[in-house]
Amino acid sequence: MGRPGGEQFLSVEGLAKTYPGATEPVFDSVNFGITQGEFVCIIGHSGCGKTTILNVLAGLESASEGNVFMDRREVAGPSLERGVVFQGHALMPWLTVRRNIAFAVRSKWPGWSRAQVDAHVQRYVALVGLAEAIDKKPSQLSGGMKQRVGIARAFAIQPRMLLLDEPFGALDALTRGTIQDELLRICAETQQTVFMITHDVDEAILLADRILLMSNGPRARVAEVVRNTMPRDRQRATLHHDPQYYRIRNHLVDFLVARSKELSHGRAPVRPVEVSPGLEDEPAEPSPAAPSGAPTLRRIA
Repeated sequence: MGRPGGEQFLSVEGLAKTYPGATEPVFDSVNFGITQGEFVCIIGHSGCGKTTILNVLAGLESASEGNVFMDRREVAGPSLERGVVFQGHALMPWLTVRRNIAFAVRSKWPGWSRAQVDAHVQRYVALVGLAEAIDKKPSQLSGGMKQRVGIARAFAIQPRMLLLDEPFGALDALTRGTIQDELLRICAETQQTVFMITHDVDEAILLADRILLMSNGPRARVAEVVRNTMPRDRQRATLHHDPQYYRIRNHLVDFLVARSKELSHGRAPVRPVEVSPGLEDEPAEPSPAAPSGAPTLRRIA
């Protein structure tokens, strides 16, 4: 499957958020775009406003400044065109898996018959490997199974965009890896457009086509856009065998450990660049002091 490209499907322009009583914004001048079928992760230290940005994209929260456009229409409130998977599963505990997902499906297609709804629900429950648990309630499921139900529910309404707020953060490594594989498979099958918050560098490298790096808050911004140069059919088991993996990972870790702090509180200017650290190409104007394997940079603002 080739990389997504072409015209921007989602456009974020000059986004800022200041909470009542605060003297400065959590983030400001946030600008980025996502093309249709693209998987984008955003990484940054706690307090930089990642979840607030996701909530604004979902229409669950309003920005203080700026605009969000999806398919050239302004996002002004919640919509079934955008599916959200939260950190917690957010399932209704008194309903079975089948009925939790059916509730969402009926909201999207109120004119469907019960048979149509049930067939649709069964398809998406099977897609996340939970066919045998379809008539169980959340209390009878493990944490990983509950998150799968949340993913199935989000996909079942066939949103034009999927928003994921650290959905695997509370899971053990084995379960998280299994669900990551499921997510990759489903996204490849559906060509889903995804915006995901994560604190896991390896998760971002596995899943994302591009990774947005946020400077520290307050006044956080998108400081770099890292392009994942590894093949899109990458797999968790073999990821570390590709030499590009280490160049990309080192670049992300270096940003989180050092550069994100340098960019905060005005200690260094935030001038967003697109970075391709997995490439061995030299920058267009290489510096004599540039280290071996320096990333390719392109100014984006």
